[in-house]
Amino acid sequence: MIDKLSWVTIYPEIVLLVMTCIIALVDLSDTSPRRTRTYILTLLTLAAVAVLTGLAAAEGKTFYGFGGMVVSDSMGNWLKCFATVALMVTLVYGRPYAADREMLRGGEMFTLGLFALLGMFVMISGSNFLLIYLGLELLTLSSYALVALRRDNAVASEAAMKYFVLGAMASGFLLYGLSMMYGATGSLDLNEVFKAISTGKVNHQVLVFGLVFIVAGLAFKVGAAPFHMWVPDVYQGAPTAVTLLIGAAPELAAFGIIIRLLVDGLQPLAIDWQQMLAVLAIASLVIGNLAAIAQSNLKRMLAYSTIAQMGFMLLGLVAGSDQQGTQNAQAAYSASMFYVITYVLTTLASFGIILLLAREGFESEEITDLAGLNQRSPLYAGVMAIAMFSLAGLPPLVGFYAKLAVLQALIASGAAIYIGLAVFAVITSLIGAFYYLRVVKVMYFDAPVTATTVSASFDVRTVLTINGALILILGVLPGGLMTLCYDAIAATLAH
Repeated sequence: MIDKLSWVTIYPEIVLLVMTCIIALVDLSDTSPRRTRTYILTLLTLAAVAVLTGLAAAEGKTFYGFGGMVVSDSMGNWLKCFATVALMVTLVYGRPYAADREMLRGGEMFTLGLFALLGMFVMISGSNFLLIYLGLELLTLSSYALVALRRDNAVASEAAMKYFVLGAMASGFLLYGLSMMYGATGSLDLNEVFKAISTGKVNHQVLVFGLVFIVAGLAFKVGAAPFHMWVPDVYQGAPTAVTLLIGAAPELAAFGIIIRLLVDGLQPLAIDWQQMLAVLAIASLVIGNLAAIAQSNLKRMLAYSTIAQMGFMLLGLVAGSDQQGTQNAQAAYSASMFYVITYVLTTLASFGIILLLAREGFESEEITDLAGLNQRSPLYAGVMAIAMFSLAGLPPLVGFYAKLAVLQALIASGAAIYIGLAVFAVITSLIGAFYYLRVVKVMYFDAPVTATTVSASFDVRTVLTINGALILILGVLPGGLMTLCYDAIAATLAH
């Protein structure tokens, strides 16, 4: 059921915006080095927003507001909920790291993080080209500032400049593609664009020309090859807490706008954009996995791992097509949604360990820095091992089921090209398993380089333990989350 209730569609955004402004004011009077009051209020705000979006998602209703510019549906609300939780976990992991490096001195980290989350919300809720682009720019501008947060660090400043230049180019690609679509269809509204293309009266060459730029812009945002050049440099150069902030929750928002733009608005052009995504997926799997093998820097290795993981996620979008029947499309898109959610969960755990091992004056960025971690702390070595095994796709962890769901969607199509893609994905995953297992080998079989014990505050230790346990539990019992993703995608495709 679709209702025209404008304010209902944006109440999470309103709550988040109001609380962000209040937190910014509270921060002015918070003089503690770790910004304790600001931190607690931020976590309470994020918890409240997560509950609001989770309840809205559980209702399963779809609302359009503001002349159809905004949509509130199950898929969007679940993505908002998971993105909010991801930001909460990021702040828990990143606060000690940021405090040791005086990144909380001005308090911008919390407010910029909340504004980035607001940008994600606008992106996910957008049912209009203009609104999606505004949300994307709010996220990216906040991300640029976060990367440059350590003003006295030359490496972080360089990473911010690279991110800004390449991000601006990506935004230009996307905006140019959207303007071409507007020129061809005469509308910024996704539903109207869908109807205009479906008539077959719009010049197909103009549509495909615009589509190329849109897909290129989206590929930049998710870090898919060959538009991946910013990912390794920014991941390595940014402060680790910021690396996690830009590498976890935004992937959920990127998946959301891919569904909104390509599936909701440009589904009649699926045969064109799926071929483009297939090429991006193949390039990402090859470049990501092969380049990661050569890395000694852990953050840079995980950056190339992200490129490969996004390639796998794109394969699910390639497999979904109305030509295969609605049920197959729902299964394929829901497999991609499940994949990106579980990828974010695993990324939080892996970077959480890196942040935990970092100390004042020591970043713990090299793979060798993990040497003998099992002897220093079996718990944290176990969490890191679970994260690495999951990223490699080993059973019974959730990464295995996520990869299996995408491969099943490809094989279910019955087309020889899709089955070939599935075989190719398996082969590249086997190659990728090498660098994940190398990290585990270093932790369990190499001699420790330091005798210092690993200590963490109660909140970090608790969240890390839950994080690692969820990777295992969702691998053994994936049905609930998979059903949630399927129902959310089905509700989105239905309208």
